[in-house]
Formats: sequence, structure tokens, C-alpha cells
Amino acid sequence: MKKYLTLFILVLASCSLFEDTKLVDILEVDGPCTIQLTDGTTVVSNGNVEISKRTQAITYRDADGKIWSVFKNDYTSYSCE
Repeated sequence: MKKYLTLFILVLASCSLFEDTKLVDILEVDGPCTIQLTDGTTVVSNGNVEISKRTQAITYRDADGKIWSVFKNDYTSYSCE
């Protein structure tokens, strides 16, 4: 019985480790957003964008719902409404 109690406590403790597993590297910005690319063209997101704080990559959905990522050296700026 003592063996099962120890196992039960370990299982409960490990569950709390996964309780709040938000990605802290990601900044979610309300959209739609306009992204100015380095080639002079613009991209408009269909909703919110996610920006990696570490790499500064912007991930967004286009009008067809496809997910795209633009890396820092591929855009000059972005603005969101």
C-alpha cells in the first residue's frame, strides 16, 4: 500500500507541472495586421498574429486560412488594428 501511495503522490505532482504550459516566447497580437515585406509588398493577416520574442518571426493566417511565417529579415515593419 505504501508503494502505491508514493506512486500516487508522484503522479499528482507531475500533473501540476503541466498545468500552465503557455508558450512564453510567443506574443499574440490582435489583428488583422499589415506586414510590410522587404521587397516592398504588403501582407494582410486574416485575424491575429503571433510573434516569437526570440526570433521575431511573425506567424499569421491568410484569407484562405493557410498558416504562414515571415522571418525578421523578410519584413521591415508591421501594424495591427
